[in-house]
Amino acid sequence: MVTGCQGCRGEDHAFDIAMAFQPIVDCETGAPFAYEALVRGADGASAHSVLSRVHADNRYAFDQKCRVAAIEGAVAAGILDTDAKLSINFLPNAVYSPLACIQLTLKTARACGFPTDRLIFEFTENEHMADTDHVKLIIETYQNMGFGTAIDDFGAGYAGLGLLAGIQTDYLKLDMELVRGIDASRPRRLIVEGVVRMARSLGIAVIAEGIETAAEYEALRVLGVRYLQGYHFARPGFRELPAIGPVESYAAVA
Repeated sequence: MVTGCQGCRGEDHAFDIAMAFQPIVDCETGAPFAYEALVRGADGASAHSVLSRVHADNRYAFDQKCRVAAIEGAVAAGILDTDAKLSINFLPNAVYSPLACIQLTLKTARACGFPTDRLIFEFTENEHMADTDHVKLIIETYQNMGFGTAIDDFGAGYAGLGLLAGIQTDYLKLDMELVRGIDASRPRRLIVEGVVRMARSLGIAVIAEGIETAAEYEALRVLGVRYLQGYHFARPGFRELPAIGPVESYAAVA
């Protein structure tokens, strides 16, 4: 039986963290499709202040603690009273064995009564990955266990389309640089239109993040993006699930 993972080395004490939660809105229903867990200091300090303390020797312990904090925090905030999924950021370089390193996550979900089929694990292509075959193994293992998977910040970072050619996740989260001002940018609209068409052919759902204006929202809906996230809907709620603010007719651009 696997009772732990290599690399802890007592580093857990280095992180006193909590989570903020931001909704990903299903714009066909107006309901939250998922909440993304965003790391903060226990006192609400910024993600940067926490992430700046992560290094090779404590990366595993940090990754594990974030998973636990995300599940426990979301349940405490009331996610079980919704149908929403929970999206957790993970560090591929912290996972030496997908099956061994998921054990604490599974134990936490069972203890909290959180269904594991409502978990999504997302990783950013901004994180340099020395071994993409290992990342592919993680994603395939998670998918076989019934988890959702996502590439975050798609369109930025190290790999782009090359990463997608080798690793097909369940969701692509468009980098906010592609979203910002998309209503006034023909190149951005054409790029996103192409990504949406490609993702649909691959059976992958697209999530756009960083929406701040009604015009961006409307442009993305015209392009066929169903799942949207950003300040236009709600800012992250520290230790709480924030309410989704009023939005222009969700069905108007369906």
